[in-house]
Amino acid sequence: MSDCIFCKLAGGEIPTATLYEDDDFRVILDAGPATKGHCLILPKEHYADLYEIPEDLLMKAAVLAKKIAVKMTRAMNCDGFNIVQNNKPAAGQTVFHFHIHLIPRYANDRQNILWKPGELTAEARDEILSLFEAAE
Repeated sequence: MSDCIFCKLAGGEIPTATLYEDDDFRVILDAGPATKGHCLILPKEHYADLYEIPEDLLMKAAVLAKKIAVKMTRAMNCDGFNIVQNNKPAAGQTVFHFHIHLIPRYANDRQNILWKPGELTAEARDEILSLFEAAE
């Protein structure tokens, strides 16, 4: 897409701090990092989100996420790692080009990528199982 900023970043039209590149992906440092070393996996082809990306490319992205996380952990000596992928505005997606956030975590880094656990009631469980089965 000609107006997609992540297409331009992944395609090399806009200069980036590139950590890795192959035929399918470019991995760049995030310009607005949550922590030191926060990077993005960007497919070079445009897919808006998880719903659009082909499964074979999604599998390659997952393998690449592990590879980059392992190397970044060694390089940055971080204490943990978040791998985050948001889909649609309700889930926090703000750029509509599939991407994966790789966020090194450090003890006391003051980031909070957590949620308050709710409760799975028997009624909700049964409703979800029924709806999920019907959606196949």
